[in-house]
Amino acid sequence: MRHGSTVAGIPADLATIARDIGSLLLIESALMGVSALVGLAFGEYGVALAFFLATLAPLVVGGAARHVFSDASVPQTKHGMVIAAAGWLLTALFGALPFFLSAHLLSPAAAATYVPEGASYTASSLQYFANPLHAVFESMSGWTGSGLTMAVHEPSLPRALLWWRSLTQWVGGVGVIVLTVSILSRSGSGSYTLYRSEAREERIHPSIVSTVRTVWKIFLGYTILAVIVLFGALLVSEPLAPAAAAWQALNHAMTSLATGGFSVTDNSIATYDSPLIETVLLPIMTLGAIAFPVHYTVLKNRDLHALFDDLQTRWLFVLLGVGVAVLTLQNFQTFAPALSLRDSAFQFVSALSCTGFQSSPVGQWSAGGKLIISGAMVLGGAAGSTVGGIKIIRGYTIACGIRWQFSRVFLPVSAVVNTHIGDRQLNREEMEREFSEAAIVSLLWVLVLIGGSIALSNLIGSGFSYADALFEVASAQGNVGLSTGITGPSMHPIAEGMLVINMWIGRLEIIPVLVFARSLIYGLNP
Repeated sequence: MRHGSTVAGIPADLATIARDIGSLLLIESALMGVSALVGLAFGEYGVALAFFLATLAPLVVGGAARHVFSDASVPQTKHGMVIAAAGWLLTALFGALPFFLSAHLLSPAAAATYVPEGASYTASSLQYFANPLHAVFESMSGWTGSGLTMAVHEPSLPRALLWWRSLTQWVGGVGVIVLTVSILSRSGSGSYTLYRSEAREERIHPSIVSTVRTVWKIFLGYTILAVIVLFGALLVSEPLAPAAAAWQALNHAMTSLATGGFSVTDNSIATYDSPLIETVLLPIMTLGAIAFPVHYTVLKNRDLHALFDDLQTRWLFVLLGVGVAVLTLQNFQTFAPALSLRDSAFQFVSALSCTGFQSSPVGQWSAGGKLIISGAMVLGGAAGSTVGGIKIIRGYTIACGIRWQFSRVFLPVSAVVNTHIGDRQLNREEMEREFSEAAIVSLLWVLVLIGGSIALSNLIGSGFSYADALFEVASAQGNVGLSTGITGPSMHPIAEGMLVINMWIGRLEIIPVLVFARSLIYGLNP
């Protein structure tokens, strides 16, 4: 469609964006409907009503946008960036409605009935979601796979809301737009544009629709396997009834494989204090940090060597080994050797995979231990997986680029200098392009991190240090979910709002958010 044309009286650019965001909202409305049925299945009729009411807003808005702008043009790169940024933001805002409406539809007495028998507290954490900012925080944390929470006591929430938290992380881990592309089955460049806008590049098949459907098949298969393994571990190590074990296994499998980190127990995985459960979760979290094309190759060829043939996966294993060793040595100052190894291994894997499950009181760790974990959260796992952070491939590209630039100093100007990234040989122009992209995104990421940590350090109480503030912002922006205790319903509203933005920025790797901000000011014209 030519520049300056309109659809239904709306500029063509806005029509394209509105139509595809409408598709995202329709998907979200359907997921809310499924969660309402979960509420009915558990006899949580007030919460089910809240979900049914919540479905109406994205259904009406999304359905209207899809219908009115159905003839809009195929999205280009600029549209894809704005669709990703605005779509994730609106998905989080509409996704807050079940929390907000449940808190207002249920009386305090009715909410208190969800508090587990024998608990040391009497009020449900549902009360906190009466504050719209808390509800938005929880929703953004879920969709972005961050795992930071306003629910002080997760078991005191209705099961339909616990399921909604897990479902948002499970879907958000792979990507809302990826799910939409797989359902809409739109062929051609439009689907690829949307796929790339969600910070993804890797193809499994030439067709993007086939690629995302394969991704979902792999993800679903791993989820089922994780549920079975966790169910067995829970029955062995915990005094739980089979139904309770199945419920906890389902939710923790969804959020661990999606590297999200929401839990249905108090104090995350530390509640169990079980070496068996922590050991079972380690490979599940690691699976979530490996790129989907690698999983596809391993499963198709039944060859584990593909794990080590992939550059990012090799470095993931190296970083896990080195990081656990360094963190263990650091924690010898605080814990006994056996406990230091156990806690360090679990927390480092949780941090580098951007899962955010917590098995140890990280807030009581030394500043050195917190900084090591912060570094892991900033880097993250492999691009093309479910993780946040800068990604291993960018860190590797920057390291290669620095070495490449340094080597050129000692060579004649006319010399041809090539370099390798994995199995790819790059010439000068290609290396400069990839190095620049990796350096720019990483620099912006770190600048936002530093700015946010400085701002947060001025908004927290005297009981927290700058290392705590840096840790918390790195956790939010890396979409991890580990916390030193700063995040909670009592935190400063400005700090809470800032972390919501950090989670949003971190999930989209900054550039789409900057394009979105620029389009709000100047439009989408060159």
